[in-house]
Amino acid sequence: MFFRKDYAAPGPGVDPDEPEKTGVARFAEILSLECVTLVKLNLLFLVSCVPVLTIPPAVFAMNHVVRMMVLDQPVICFYHYRTAFQRFWRRGYAAFFAVALPLCLSGYGGWFYLSRAMETPLLLAPFTLCSTVFLVTLLASTYFYGLLTTERSVWESLRLALLLGVGRPFRAVLSALCVYGTLLAAVLALPISGIYLLLVGFSAPCLLGGFLIRTVLRQL
Repeated sequence: MFFRKDYAAPGPGVDPDEPEKTGVARFAEILSLECVTLVKLNLLFLVSCVPVLTIPPAVFAMNHVVRMMVLDQPVICFYHYRTAFQRFWRRGYAAFFAVALPLCLSGYGGWFYLSRAMETPLLLAPFTLCSTVFLVTLLASTYFYGLLTTERSVWESLRLALLLGVGRPFRAVLSALCVYGTLLAAVLALPISGIYLLLVGFSAPCLLGGFLIRTVLRQL
């Protein structure tokens, strides 16, 4: 019972007049309540990714469950993950390719043009374009999945994500560092980081990234 939320039972608990926790205290509270769920979610995500083709809906389903945690909604891990995976798989593929394609193409383009810019300085122009697309896509992606968990269309979510990525970059940078940065570090640290990746290596950074951008999305 220590790691489970009691959403319905009355009696001793949180004082309704107690101010809402914020910042590190609030994140620590979510972790203490959802740590077992995060392990289950991470394992579900890894199993779902085994066929490879199912990675896009698996990423969306994980973000969907994490968003519920951030909003302090009751989470039944397997049920809500399976539901999001089955019902919103189209959104999952749309989101994945809307993020992955620009990142891969602009990343490769930036590397390609930069490696040849010393010989041809004019190539700094396409390098700047590619690096700008890469950065904007990276920042927008931190908001994109959170917006897709609402009733907004994919295109409306993408438009808002781009606006927020450019207009509210600070939280997006922190979120991107937590999600992409920790994942990259863990992959580079293999096999030492194997247990971490198996248990919470995907779900915990996703939770932290979603937590960091929650106040921005709440304004919408």
